Amino acid sequence: MPIAPYLLLPRASYGQGLSAVTPSRAAGGPDREGSADLPAAPDARLLAVPFGADLAPEIDLPLPAGALLAHYEAKGEAGEIVEVPVANGDAVGRVLLYGVGDASATALRKAGAAVARRGKGKDAIRIVLPGGPVAAFVEGALLATYTFRIGEPKSPPAAVLEFVGDGAEAEVARGEVVAGAVALARDLANMPSSVKTPAWLAERAAEQGVAAKVWDEEELRSGGFGGILAVGQGSVNPPRLIQLSYSPEGATGHVVLVGKGITYDTGGLSLKPTEGMKFMKTDMAGGAVVIAVLGALAALGVRVRVTGLIATAENSFSGTAQRPSDVITQYGGRTVEVLNTDAEGRLVMADALAYADAELDPDVMVDIATLTGAISIALSKHLGAVFASDDDLAAELTGAGESTGERLWRMPLIDDYVPALESSVADLANIESGSTYGAGSITAALFLREFTGKRPWAHLDIAGVGRSTADEGIFSKGATGYGVRLLLDWLSSR
Repeated sequence: MPIAPYLLLPRASYGQGLSAVTPSRAAGGPDREGSADLPAAPDARLLAVPFGADLAPEIDLPLPAGALLAHYEAKGEAGEIVEVPVANGDAVGRVLLYGVGDASATALRKAGAAVARRGKGKDAIRIVLPGGPVAAFVEGALLATYTFRIGEPKSPPAAVLEFVGDGAEAEVARGEVVAGAVALARDLANMPSSVKTPAWLAERAAEQGVAAKVWDEEELRSGGFGGILAVGQGSVNPPRLIQLSYSPEGATGHVVLVGKGITYDTGGLSLKPTEGMKFMKTDMAGGAVVIAVLGALAALGVRVRVTGLIATAENSFSGTAQRPSDVITQYGGRTVEVLNTDAEGRLVMADALAYADAELDPDVMVDIATLTGAISIALSKHLGAVFASDDDLAAELTGAGESTGERLWRMPLIDDYVPALESSVADLANIESGSTYGAGSITAALFLREFTGKRPWAHLDIAGVGRSTADEGIFSKGATGYGVRLLLDWLSSR
């Protein structure tokens, strides 16, 4: 759903006061033919300027900027804003002086979000860009305006963000691409499951401008994808496996991304309690991230071959649903005793990982999923988890998380816990049958590792960070799109 559109203006433009501008076409931005119709009401437009920037002579502050900042005891911290009234004809307008902290990407992302949120409900906010990593600032500003609502919006964001700066076209464009990808992931995860069936998700994936292949129910059966079929067999909406392929000319290396795509999770016959079920439309957030990432790679000029696999099903309960104690056969022939039907994400992802290992010959595999509630207890809702079979891969992903603000904490793969996966009747069990180990997130990751063929592999558990409960910073209440920015950064650097 909407992120505010933007214009990129040459730096001289912001001296035109607080009245509307009429650029014929904003350099580096989309063609906004309606720009000339932006209203010029006194309070319809804000101007935001970083601390220390020279104001244009047309902007007449009531006191020198230094005196104003001293009066407000402003420290210049990232996200700090001092609001100053200025003359605007016979009316009063406002200038926002905003802090950028240490001007790091993290600080600028926070500053951009703070400025954009101050423009809520206004026709436009003109923002003089700071120095430093401008793309991060633009990401923060655009993501802070994201809204998702079926029906009339309650408090719309600023109609237009006008970024002012010279030579910033590429950085602003990158920020827009990344923010747009995050918004797509949020849209997909926020969509009600009455609309979002596995078939619907496959249709949206096929719209991303890359090669797409979709296995329907019969093709999954003939192909031996027993995990995806078992999870989806209780629903009237049959499952799908989606493959998206990005193959740029001259690409070196091949990365496979696997996303969990459970479009709604009741827990199956191992039924969730009501509170645990309220937000399960977002249980395909990992799959949404993979779809959004694949759709953004070309615009960012990524030179790595990337294949995305989204294993999607609706985990429902009915007379046809799988039962606890059923034994299923995963892709490749491994048998699994299903002791809990609410541990379904690992079953669909195991099929996709095993297929990638057997058929796609990747150099690296990374999966992303809202996999375990246990991880949000371990790491809260501010850190994602990374489990990895390769130290270099873990370091790369953790570094990308730090630079994008989507932080990861490396969790251990403890081989001593592997016996938790033992079954008396099958090759594996999908959960521990007792309470000897109790490490739910770790044993889930160990289960997935069984299907990776000893290739370099990482598992991102985003169950804690995939959803926000408040409108704050770059997040809006609902899906966060967590993982899009860190994976795009990681792939861009390979």
